[in-house]
Amino acid sequence: MEHRAEPEASDRILTVPNILSFLRLALVPVFLVLLVEGEDLAALAVLALSGFTDFLDGYLARRLNQVSKLGQLLDPAADRLYILAALLGLGWRDLIPLWLVVVIIARDVMLIALAAWLAKIGHGAFPVNWVGKWATACLFVGLPLLMLAAAFPATAVVTQPVGLIVAILGAALYWWAGGLYLLQTVRASGIPKGQTEPQSDTLEP
Repeated sequence: MEHRAEPEASDRILTVPNILSFLRLALVPVFLVLLVEGEDLAALAVLALSGFTDFLDGYLARRLNQVSKLGQLLDPAADRLYILAALLGLGWRDLIPLWLVVVIIARDVMLIALAAWLAKIGHGAFPVNWVGKWATACLFVGLPLLMLAAAFPATAVVTQPVGLIVAILGAALYWWAGGLYLLQTVRASGIPKGQTEPQSDTLEP
């Protein structure tokens, strides 16, 4: 079976996929305000629209050969911001434990510090691994389930505990991925500048 090579990322900024990514980012504060105000159905609709644009910009980037370095940065950034907004909104309304909010945000703070250190030693970010992908997937399932429980109290007997369990699993995987990133950073710190390992344009392990 012939293996199709991934298109090379360009330096272009104004592309159709990037415009969709900017739209997705612009909806983050809208999503947060709706969630804080208790407009859970509207917030879920915005989240669903964001998920659709995420799929669409990836599809179009490959279809139109418009894969860009900026797009590779915008997508994981948008994922993180939606997770952060969901955590803050649900935490503000006491729909999730405060410790869960702190645990997930603390991991991102650690990654920002590690990314700054890697940049200082002239090393790029590391490739995305399956642990980080599964962590993000769990959070994108668990947190909306908690929103669904708030929107439809009749379903809360199922959606609330399931959502919380999946979100906690996502947090655990988040820290597992963060630990792997920390180990890679420690190893990279011993590599002379200019002799770096394969790099990625995303920060998420």
